[in-house]
Amino acid sequence: MDSAVWASPKPELPCAACRTLHRKCSRDCTLALYFPAGEPEKFASVHKVFGASNVIKMLQMVDQEKREDAVKSMVYEANERLRDPVHGCTNAISYLQKCIQDLQLQLKRTREQLQEIQEHSNHLLTVLMDVPYQNPVYQL
Repeated sequence: MDSAVWASPKPELPCAACRTLHRKCSRDCTLALYFPAGEPEKFASVHKVFGASNVIKMLQMVDQEKREDAVKSMVYEANERLRDPVHGCTNAISYLQKCIQDLQLQLKRTREQLQEIQEHSNHLLTVLMDVPYQNPVYQL
């Protein structure tokens, strides 16, 4: 007999969400696009923090084209919540806001210094322009 007749197609692996939830992964699985089988830790952290039903509800509330970004945000927040259950990602946000404030202050100071240098340069140019031109006389 032909071996191709007995060969069955390799079943696709269920997505990480369905594997974690011990359910069959269908073709229209909402989570399959965002939690592939090769990245089970992504869904594990999100599931632990938010719960599977809440993740599905949140994804259904978001427009299709923005879901990937929503999943990235959920994964980030979940990982930060697991690392720091009290503050989550607010520590990172606070740190970045402080960095922005520091950089804005540094930019302000640099602009002030640039303004001072420009004013000094203009003053020197004015002084040089006011000095009457003197033709040196050479004595032989």
